[in-house]
Amino acid sequence: MEESFIIEKLKSEETRKYGFNLLVKEYQERIYWHIRKMVIDHEDSDDIMQEVFIKVWKNLDKFRADSSIYTWVYRIATNECLGFLKKKKRRFFLPIHDVTSELSEKLSNNQNVLLDGDAIEIRLQKALLALPDKQRIVFNMRYFDEMSFADISEVTQTSVGALKASYHHAAKKVENLVKVENY
Repeated sequence: MEESFIIEKLKSEETRKYGFNLLVKEYQERIYWHIRKMVIDHEDSDDIMQEVFIKVWKNLDKFRADSSIYTWVYRIATNECLGFLKKKKRRFFLPIHDVTSELSEKLSNNQNVLLDGDAIEIRLQKALLALPDKQRIVFNMRYFDEMSFADISEVTQTSVGALKASYHHAAKKVENLVKVENY
């Protein structure tokens, strides 16, 4: 669906609800998986996704169309993920390592199928959990979502050069961690 059509419907009071339904239908699945790769748990992902679309609805008047609606929604989802992970660490007074261990355990005991169970895929996801949250988001958007660095830059509000460096460092860390036998 053309993004310009969705934006046109969102701008008019008479068609705003219709436009919002189109927006949700168009981006819901991609946003869900973007969130899910960060927080691992299905229920948490669902809750965060609902919060994302509530924020999108409440802030439609603030969307200036100087970026694409897709990257705007991704930015909201990314910020919600980072906020959720930060609250989780604070709420349980957990060091980053303990949150990583908890998410890693959810991957190993995954009953709600994020992965097909392939051992290499699980090792990759565990290696990703070892990355700092922001670096993991950049890696996920580039590697899994196949977003351009320009789009990632809009989402994260970070320079393309810094993103390329972050992605390069993340890829090297992941490559080294996946190689480790016991990981």
